[in-house]
Amino acid sequence: MVIQFRDRKQELETLVKIIRSDRFEFIILYGRRRIGKTELILHATHGEKRIYYLATGENNLNRFYNVCLSHFPEASKLKIEWEVLFDFLINHVDIIIIDEFQNLIGEDKNILSIFQSIIDQKLKSTKIKLFLLGSSVSIITSKVLSYQSPLYGRRTGSMKIKKIAFGDLKEFFPKLNFEQIIDIYGFAGGIPYYLVRIDNEFWPWLKKEIGYEATFLRDEIDFLMRYEFSDVGTYKLILEAIANGKTKINEIKDHIRVSRTDISPYIKNLIEVDLIKREVPITENVKSRFGRYFLADNFLKFWFKFIYPNLSSIEEGTFKADSIKTDYASYLGYIFEDICKDLVIKDYPKVGRWWHKENEIDIVALNDGKKEILFAECKWSDSEVDVGLYNSLKDKAKLVDWNTGKRIEKFALFSKSGFTSKMAKLAKKEKVMLYDLKKIEKMIKKR
Repeated sequence: MVIQFRDRKQELETLVKIIRSDRFEFIILYGRRRIGKTELILHATHGEKRIYYLATGENNLNRFYNVCLSHFPEASKLKIEWEVLFDFLINHVDIIIIDEFQNLIGEDKNILSIFQSIIDQKLKSTKIKLFLLGSSVSIITSKVLSYQSPLYGRRTGSMKIKKIAFGDLKEFFPKLNFEQIIDIYGFAGGIPYYLVRIDNEFWPWLKKEIGYEATFLRDEIDFLMRYEFSDVGTYKLILEAIANGKTKINEIKDHIRVSRTDISPYIKNLIEVDLIKREVPITENVKSRFGRYFLADNFLKFWFKFIYPNLSSIEEGTFKADSIKTDYASYLGYIFEDICKDLVIKDYPKVGRWWHKENEIDIVALNDGKKEILFAECKWSDSEVDVGLYNSLKDKAKLVDWNTGKRIEKFALFSKSGFTSKMAKLAKKEKVMLYDLKKIEKMIKKR
C-alpha cells in the first residue's frame, strides 16, 4: 500500500500498520466534525476488502443491512440482526468501518452491549479490523472509551484526530509564500475540510466564493450546529458573544439576554464538541475563577467576525471580499499569537496567556524545574516594533506572581515587520530574543 496524502502521514502510517496486522483490531477514531476522519480512514483502506457504513439518526440496522446487500447480493437470505450480519461479513471482508457511531448510540441504548457481544463472540478470534468513527467527542469519550462502557477493554487502539499544524500547511500550498499561508490559516485554521476548498491564493478564491450563489459560507455554522444540538439559537448566541470578546460567563449571559440563568450546560456542550475552549492565566490552577472562554478554531473566528454580520449583504450579492481585507490585518493579530505560541511550546512544558484585571501578556511560558519564565509579545503590524512594546512587557512581567525573586526571566518579541534599530540595539544589550517573519519561517521549517 502506497501512502499518498498531503497531510496526516504519521496517522496514515499507524493505520497501515494496523491494517496489516495479523490479529483482530478494534480502533476508535474520533474528533470534531470537518477534521478529516472519514477521508483519512477511506484513504488508508483504499484497495482493501472493506465495507463502510455511515450511521444516521434512525433505522440504522436496516440501512446497514442494505449496505451489506449492495456489496453482497447473497446477504438477502440473512436475518436482519447485527450479530448475523457481522457473522456474515467475517467471511467476506477484512475491514468494517462504521462512521458517526454516536448516531447508533443515540438510536439504541443497547447498541454498546450488542457490539460487546459481537466482539467477544465473533470478531475477537478473527483478523477482522473494526473501525468506529465518531464526531461527537463527548459521546465517544463517555460512552465508548470510558471505564464504565461495555466496550471498555475491547479496543486495541484509539486515535483522536486533531487539526493540521500550521507548519504543515505548506504541503497544501507549496507555491504560496509565508504571509499568504498565514492569510489562509486565519480563515481555515488547521481544518482540512476548509483548507482543501481553497484553490491557490486566498483572496482571489474568497472573492469568488463569496460571490457564488450557493457558497458554503452562508450556512456552514448552522449545519455544524444542527448536527450537534437541538437548541441551535442559544448555542449560536453564545458563540457570537465569545466572538465579540465576551469571554467571561457573566459577560456572555448579559450579551445573549436569554431568560435562562444557568448557561453552564451549554458552555460544557460547546467545549465537548471542540467549538470553544476554556483558558486560565498560565500561572493559575485549571479550576481558577479567572477562567475565560474562547472560540476553538480560526474558521469560527473568521465566520463570526466577517460572515455572520454581513449575511444579508452576501445574500443580496452586494458584499465584497475587499471589505474583509481592510480589517484582516487587525484580525490576524490573535492568529499570529497562536502561531508564535506553537514555536515556544517545544522549549517549555507550560505555555499560555496571562492576564490580571486590565493587564495581559500574549505568551508566558514556564519551566518549573529550572524556575525559568519567558514573557513574549506578538505584533502583526506593518510598523516596526520599537522599545515601547518591550518596556511595557517588562512592566507587566513584574505583576506575574510565579517564583518571584528566585526565577530566571527571559523576554522575546515576535513581529511581522521587524524591529527598529533602537530596539535591535537594546535587544543585544538586554539579551531580548527578536523574531521577524523570516526567522519565524526558518524555525517552522526546522521543526
